[in-house]
Amino acid sequence: MSEQTFVGIDVSKARLDVAILPSGEIFAVDQTPRGLSNLLSRLSEVQPALLVLEATGGLEQAAMLALHAAGVPVSVLNPRQVRHFARALRQHAKTDLVDAVLLATFARTLQPQAQVPGNAAQRSLEALLVRRRQVVDLLTMEQNRLHSSHDPYVQQDLKDVIAYLEGRRDTLDQALQDTIQADPAFRATSDMLTSAPGVGPVLAFTLLAQRPELGTLRRQRIASLAGVAPLNCDSGTTRGHRCIWGGRAEVRQVLYMAAVSAVRWNPTLKTVFERLIYKNKPKNVALVACMRKLLSILNAMVRD
Repeated sequence: MSEQTFVGIDVSKARLDVAILPSGEIFAVDQTPRGLSNLLSRLSEVQPALLVLEATGGLEQAAMLALHAAGVPVSVLNPRQVRHFARALRQHAKTDLVDAVLLATFARTLQPQAQVPGNAAQRSLEALLVRRRQVVDLLTMEQNRLHSSHDPYVQQDLKDVIAYLEGRRDTLDQALQDTIQADPAFRATSDMLTSAPGVGPVLAFTLLAQRPELGTLRRQRIASLAGVAPLNCDSGTTRGHRCIWGGRAEVRQVLYMAAVSAVRWNPTLKTVFERLIYKNKPKNVALVACMRKLLSILNAMVRD
């Protein structure tokens, strides 16, 4: 019985460094259509059981989509997982080829589940949402600079930039709405989500783009993926406070803002919040509980 083959690819802007285990073969290709074609040709000879990439801010997208289209099982890893794995192996050196071998070892040892990328509409929605977040971050920075500036010329220049960025944000909001309205499934889910008190279009955009599993998983699992599930911190006789950790920070941030609004306008969440405050729970603990409750309600709405 032949041993399964696992592949790790370290992604950079111009090159893909590839390591194949157990053969130990190492090679590199350019990150171009021709280089990807050469990569697929070489991988077709070994038929990998799993190929892993590290998330690199979008540089991995072209390779991931090409590999998936060719039928190669692909998993995109969180860099934090890979870093902890390297520390467990006491591997401190870092080069592109070393990282490729490390990723292949990760695939062979832990065998993470292969992922299925979203369709074109899903990817377009997420790209627009990421761009909107970037514009909002720039807008916040310029507004902060305006508050600290006292020079009239600089103040006017900042106001002009702020006005431009506000226009770009509004344009992206309209592009997100157009993308949702063009897809019947997106439109139906968005209408359902925004029907809940306290849920606005930004939370609906975020959940549609970055939590497409909504409605398909149990509430505990969806809370864990969003990073709002309470985690134990116990050891021996010590009992620590429960805390939240992991998940997608972007989803958690938007859920937080929605919960701040929902505890005022959503009767169910208002009751949960007031009950926890009455029990002398810290305000942030009560808000996190409301975030989790809101996400569970939305998950059930989409599911049922």
